[in-house]
Amino acid sequence: MDTTFQEFDLQDNILKAIKELGFEKPSPIQQQAIPMLLQEDSDIIALAQTGTGKTAAFGLPVLQKLDFSQSATQALILSPTRELCIQTQEEIEKYGKFISGLNTLAVYGGAPISGQIRALKTHPKILVATPGRLIDLLNRGIADLSNVRIVVLDEADEMLNMGFRDDIDFILGNSVNRTCTWLFSATMNPDVRRISKRYMKAPKEIAVARENAGNEHIDHQYYVINAHQRYDALCRLIDFTPDIYGIIFTRTKLDAQDISEKLARRGVSIGALHGDMDQKARTRVMDKFKKGYFQIIVATDVAARGIDVNDITHVINYELPDDPEVYTHRSGRTARAGKSGICISLVTSREIHRIRMVERLSKTKFHKSDLPDGSAVIRKRLNHFFSEMAAAAPSDTFLENTQRAILEKMAENAPELLIQKMLWLQFKDLIKEYDKAKDLNAGYQQSPENRHERGRTVRLFVNLGSKDGLHAEKLVHYIADTTDLDKKLISRVTVRELSSFFNVPTEALSFLEHAFAGVKYNGRRVRIEDADATPGFKGGKGKFADAPNGGGFSRKGSREGYSQQKFSRNKNPKK
Repeated sequence: MDTTFQEFDLQDNILKAIKELGFEKPSPIQQQAIPMLLQEDSDIIALAQTGTGKTAAFGLPVLQKLDFSQSATQALILSPTRELCIQTQEEIEKYGKFISGLNTLAVYGGAPISGQIRALKTHPKILVATPGRLIDLLNRGIADLSNVRIVVLDEADEMLNMGFRDDIDFILGNSVNRTCTWLFSATMNPDVRRISKRYMKAPKEIAVARENAGNEHIDHQYYVINAHQRYDALCRLIDFTPDIYGIIFTRTKLDAQDISEKLARRGVSIGALHGDMDQKARTRVMDKFKKGYFQIIVATDVAARGIDVNDITHVINYELPDDPEVYTHRSGRTARAGKSGICISLVTSREIHRIRMVERLSKTKFHKSDLPDGSAVIRKRLNHFFSEMAAAAPSDTFLENTQRAILEKMAENAPELLIQKMLWLQFKDLIKEYDKAKDLNAGYQQSPENRHERGRTVRLFVNLGSKDGLHAEKLVHYIADTTDLDKKLISRVTVRELSSFFNVPTEALSFLEHAFAGVKYNGRRVRIEDADATPGFKGGKGKFADAPNGGGFSRKGSREGYSQQKFSRNKNPKK
């Protein structure tokens, strides 16, 4: 027999709100956490991933335990991001809709602090906060934690991953009168364990299975591509999936913004979500996504915290995350509420072992898929258009105003010819792009029909040389390890004292320039440029190839002692 919320001995005003919200039966984490948190004042560690109902798991007990006759903040909930902070406060407001005297407040960065200071003077019973903004308010003497009895650390592992370790120490050190600490986390990493040992008294642990690890409704797919064609592969997948409603995950804020801008220029209905955006801009993007104005959002992992949308069809990993747990968080954005979904990962041949690692840890099975060729994309879009035509319901006014013109044109021309011309006008740009599109699956360069591509190379300059401890083989390995570019694509390597030159396929130039943006080698910024297009380089053969001005750097200071330094590989250059 299924457990119900009525069995938890919750107050009638809370049960009334739950019923109005349409909650029928509690999730696994709610089944375990709510009874324990209601009955005891002990410290609790609850392990469950994002999207499993953790807010209600701690929110309902918080509401029941507070004394609403007191004019003081009695509960503090810490959240890692502004989005999650706002979402948590809004959900608790819904759960406490029928509680007299309920007053909650969310305080977070990216919004004017003056308004939050005024709101704090109303003595909210429940304060939801991001660590940084709360510390600012504490230092100003505005926030008062002296009457806080319950502290909830929501998404504790994410807060620690974001560098809030010292902030959490400070906040917990300033809430000395709390009677219980509830720590909710997706993982129990060493930092989370340290917090629990330092600030919690004999905590009881609750753990539920990773909901999406065994979710048979998610189809986990991966495509093996060449690193420098990652964006092209992404475009093809989007063009092949005209009804997509999904999230593209990137490692960096720069990638999120860059990809969203490029796809927007292609006509994709898309928005970006990352940490450099202010709160108003992020809220606008999420509102448009939830209302269907955007088919896709491109997001970093941190910015995606707090996204609560049940109808997402696809999650695309533009690059695999380093942590398999993060993959689980990402894939869990789809196949919610019993629906099915697809999680796609773009990987190079050198990253396949990471797919296997995620398979082992999450007990999921990945399916290797091939990127569609150009003709398949055209057929898919054509069939989608036919489906839309079949479902279309023209208004009576349209039919009345156009029927005569349509009949006249059909009398003058064969209907088949008119349909062909109409479809040509609709799809001519797509056909132009995909009529002779090349195979983007890894290894296409080996096929006879694409061998001519290998002859189109560009000579590149890099401001690294033998004084950096590099020779030809080491340079090739460094470039490949930093960018995941196939080593076979790097040829004609020339290493000089202060600079080097090498050839890559012409189409890889912009990829390499972007991949090395912001990368440093031994503390010095790495520059890669088209050697033939830059005066003074002479393709690596001219007498000025190593000249300070031609190479774009000074011999002073930064070059001294490089021969003694160790060769270092930067695995995540743009983080």
